[in-house]
Amino acid sequence: MGRKLIIDTDPGVDDAFAIALAALSEDVELLGVTTVFGNVPLSATTRNALRLLSLCGRADVPVAAGAARPLVYPHPHRARYAHGADGLSGRAGELPDPVRALEPVDAVSMLVSLLEAADEPVTLAPIGPLTNIALLLAAHPGIAEKIDRIVLMGGGLVRGNTTAAAEFNIWSDPEAARRVLVEEAVPAVLVPMDLTYRCAVDTGWLAELAGSSPIGAALNALTPDYLEHYKKALGWDGIVLHDAVAVAEAIRPGMLRTEALPVEVECSLGPSRGATVVDSRLPGLRGETGEEPHTVDVAVDTDLDGLRTFVLERISGAKR
Repeated sequence: MGRKLIIDTDPGVDDAFAIALAALSEDVELLGVTTVFGNVPLSATTRNALRLLSLCGRADVPVAAGAARPLVYPHPHRARYAHGADGLSGRAGELPDPVRALEPVDAVSMLVSLLEAADEPVTLAPIGPLTNIALLLAAHPGIAEKIDRIVLMGGGLVRGNTTAAAEFNIWSDPEAARRVLVEEAVPAVLVPMDLTYRCAVDTGWLAELAGSSPIGAALNALTPDYLEHYKKALGWDGIVLHDAVAVAEAIRPGMLRTEALPVEVECSLGPSRGATVVDSRLPGLRGETGEEPHTVDVAVDTDLDGLRTFVLERISGAKR
């Protein structure tokens, strides 16, 4: 039928675009969606995920709720300053009511069931804090063989957005991120904010989306608070579709150019907590200073206009 995909998410405006991208792509078999705390509390991220799938006409996709807090330390604050109090610029209630009930099992249990039932390896696309994925791999190590790769949005190579050092998803649960990126051998693609910022879209792109279909109009209607935040972050009128960039790579491998690089996650309680430390030294030089470490495929570049067009066409239905 298509590429098998599971999304783990904390909707979130950019998560909304990412979910729609997968849900409306006919070459994707969206097996399920799991939710995690993050941009807003778990109750809101779960409700938003159910409503977004309803918007996309995907009552066939099961949703299970996962972690409500990080593995170790409390979550200091949410991202209401960017996504609004309900995660969708205060407009979550304007989306269609859910037409499918929440699954009666937790996220990790559903992930195990879906992965075990799949007849080929599945791509996981975590686009929020990595708590659910860390728990899955810790409690069910044998399930790794059913995972094709993990394509995740998170981290910053030279700066952060939540703190000077840390990007929001990694900062929200650094211990979970370290488990997934450093301690596990499952192939992973890290899509950092350095690249997602370069993929930002302007108000002209949003206007084209809004005029394309009722779904496009509904997604555009979720952006006012997000747009106001990114006017400050970008210095011009536009938004950054962080999570949709990662899901685009999950759908079409190779859309992003990657480099295999060692990655560490700072788990101290100091000012650099949650930072992703990427070792960009040449392999020969790294070898001189110690054993060659595990690497992650770090996304560093893409055809920016091509990616924007891909996301727009998939969501608008122009080329499905």
